[in-house]
Amino acid sequence: MIYIEEQLKIKIKEMIDNFEDEVVEFKEAKLNYSFKDIGKYFSALGNEANIRRKREAWLVFGVDNQRNIVGTEYRKDGNLQHLKKEIVVGTNERMTFMEIYEIKMEGKRIIAFQIPPALRGIPTTWNGAAYAREDENTCPLSMDKVDLIRSQIGVDWSKEIVENATMDDLDFKAVEYARRLFIKKQNASKKSTEMLEKMSDIEILNKAGLLIKGKVTNTALILLGKEESLYLFDGFIPRITWTLYNADGSVKAYEHFDMPLLLAVDKVYAKIRNEKYRYIAGQQTLFPDEVEQYAPDVVKEILNNCIAHSNYQLRGKINVEEFEDRLVFINEGSFIPETVERTLEEGYKPPYYRNTFLCHAMVNLYMIDTNAMGIPMIYQIQREKCFPLPTYDLEDINRVKVILYGKILDRNYTQLLHNNGDLDLNTVFLLDKVQKKENLSKEDFTFLRKLGLVEGRYPNIFVSYKVANMVGTPVDYVKNKGLNRDVYRQLVINTLETMESAKTSEIKEILQGALPAIMDEKQQARKVSNILQSMKKDGIVDVSGTGHAARWFLTKMD
Repeated sequence: MIYIEEQLKIKIKEMIDNFEDEVVEFKEAKLNYSFKDIGKYFSALGNEANIRRKREAWLVFGVDNQRNIVGTEYRKDGNLQHLKKEIVVGTNERMTFMEIYEIKMEGKRIIAFQIPPALRGIPTTWNGAAYAREDENTCPLSMDKVDLIRSQIGVDWSKEIVENATMDDLDFKAVEYARRLFIKKQNASKKSTEMLEKMSDIEILNKAGLLIKGKVTNTALILLGKEESLYLFDGFIPRITWTLYNADGSVKAYEHFDMPLLLAVDKVYAKIRNEKYRYIAGQQTLFPDEVEQYAPDVVKEILNNCIAHSNYQLRGKINVEEFEDRLVFINEGSFIPETVERTLEEGYKPPYYRNTFLCHAMVNLYMIDTNAMGIPMIYQIQREKCFPLPTYDLEDINRVKVILYGKILDRNYTQLLHNNGDLDLNTVFLLDKVQKKENLSKEDFTFLRKLGLVEGRYPNIFVSYKVANMVGTPVDYVKNKGLNRDVYRQLVINTLETMESAKTSEIKEILQGALPAIMDEKQQARKVSNILQSMKKDGIVDVSGTGHAARWFLTKMD
């Protein structure tokens, strides 16, 4: 709703008298106000309006905390309306103010920002983060509120019929391929192949869930549409972009793959340099295994999942980034399970599908599996190769980034998997986090330690001696664990006998190779300091001077 001046004055007076603090915020903003905070309030108030089923939210300048009209000088230079364009840069889905009003009340200038509610199922974000209201401030949007918004699954965009689109807008080769895939799928279900082969293209695509009563849907256009039919999406281009990077991070080559995406998947895979990779998985052989860096089933599964679960209303594209040792897949849209761990739970089913109609059609064409087996399947394939599991980077709430590794990262991890084929997938997942030096909870650390798979002092975790012996890497174990106390003391004594006195930094440099490799610089420095203080307490060494000038020396012992 767009307000005329008199309507708006009544509205503001009502908001002052009957303050609804989750969907209205008053700020004095006497001279200026932080643009970053305006963005946060845009997100917070929009999300609260969505949850409370309000058609709008308000940020009002020129009213103080006591609800007194005091007026504001904010952007009195005339560029107030430019804020609509400025705010778009930081929001998802290019959202902006419904309207910005500038009026006078009680002879004082008031600015009222009319904020739209978050779209159904999609929290409004500012610079990648979603906010909520907390008293008179903003705070991160809690997971229960995220769930409330995401659960608002209304109209399925992928099911919508594309006006003016006909069968002539579909690619002949893609339609033929879709026919073969659907008939193959039905044959696997023991349906009559002969009967299906006699059906027309429209009948087959109706049964496959791409058309609705012969009418072209967004799903049909994305998977089967001709490239020249892109105009039907009104400026939005369903696209996969493959980019090849040099070792220094510069772009070496790239190519766009537009509709039909059913055929684009194989074309993208063909661009990837899937070279042979040689490595020794087991300790009992001198003959290396030779595999492709990237299993075709894994690449296509991830890519098809990008197509199935992208939020096309964000009008983004799918990116496949190829580096020397890894592939990175990026698609727009939040990760519905929220955590990868949930997908590994026995019997897990996602709470909903973003593109239900599209997912159903892709199942019928052998592209994906809707039994939530996709991630466990690709994890199992990587595990059988003894390769790192794909990493799901979910830092951005509205984007999913999957990293697929084309080489081993940790020889111990690889040989451990080779020698322990009975480890369950959850345990392998935790060990994979250890090899990548990712954060592990104390509970998970305790679980792995009880199995004898890891050792160390949390959070500095490394392969245990039991596993090190098993995979033939006791040297790495010693490097990670370090030497015992008496050995360190004797090294210090030998050093001071030779040098007579030494700074802490000099002693640390001499002990460098013997200190635990799992420790960082600060932790190693602290360990050396603890060794010296312990020896001083026992009367073995003493120190003269303070700070950087302090020097350690041996005491005269009887």
